[in-house]
Amino acid sequence: MPLLHGIYGAIATPFNEDESLNEAALRAHVDFQISSGIHGIFALGTNGEFFVQTPQERARVARVVVEQAAGRVPVIIGAGAITTRETIRVAQDAEAAGADALSIIAPYFALASQDELIAHFTAVANAVTVPVVLYNIPARTGVSIAPATVATLAESVENIVAVKDSSGNFDTILQYLERTDRASFSVLSGNDSLNLWALQAGGTGGISGIANVYPATMASIYDLFMAGKWDEARRAQDSVRAIRNCLALGNPNSIVKHAANVRGAGLGPARAPFNQLSAQAVEAVRTTVEADLARGLA
Repeated sequence: MPLLHGIYGAIATPFNEDESLNEAALRAHVDFQISSGIHGIFALGTNGEFFVQTPQERARVARVVVEQAAGRVPVIIGAGAITTRETIRVAQDAEAAGADALSIIAPYFALASQDELIAHFTAVANAVTVPVVLYNIPARTGVSIAPATVATLAESVENIVAVKDSSGNFDTILQYLERTDRASFSVLSGNDSLNLWALQAGGTGGISGIANVYPATMASIYDLFMAGKWDEARRAQDSVRAIRNCLALGNPNSIVKHAANVRGAGLGPARAPFNQLSAQAVEAVRTTVEADLARGLA
């Protein structure tokens, strides 16, 4: 089985009201994910608000998460940045913290060519010894990691072992699967509406923002699928549609954090300016979470 499989919780980073890191809440959230049956932790991704944290803050979060997970589940740390130099520095900090793998997002703001992406990912992977997961999220970066680029990197760089696709385009997942070796390379869905379908197509799991709210439900999609319980897996997959619909009401990771707080996670606010939700969004999230809990989501 490839190294990375199952549903990883793409955990939010808890902040106090003054926007300082809330380490106690972070440790509690890691424990909540693991006790709920999640198969791994993915910290400092989009839902982890890596983009509003300094390199020093990111290094501290990585250390806290790895320490709290204590080997109970694998930990992937997001270590992407705009420049190759900064990405290497952040990646080496995360490796030193004890990360089991690193997620490297495509550089953002300036548009990188596919050749530049190959050079960037290769340089970062060569600067560390732990496995590297490519992170494709074109809506946030402005560039998509092409299937041919993923195939080149999977074949030529030994420790590039997986790709997380958050494009929402299922054909991208299919092409990643078609162009890589399923015995040694993992294709993970980064879109919670596609987790089950990615598994059916040959993917190895997903990295789930909704796991901040319903980790047991998200983990069950993989567990039920692997047990051959297709109908039950499909019901679990379909059950998160209502909360997924709420993501259109604001910045998606701010919505997820608020939803987790409605459930009682105590993750605090998103960092400004991404901390303003409309009254409509607040009410929709509250009623949705209450209804979901009443339906048995967990």
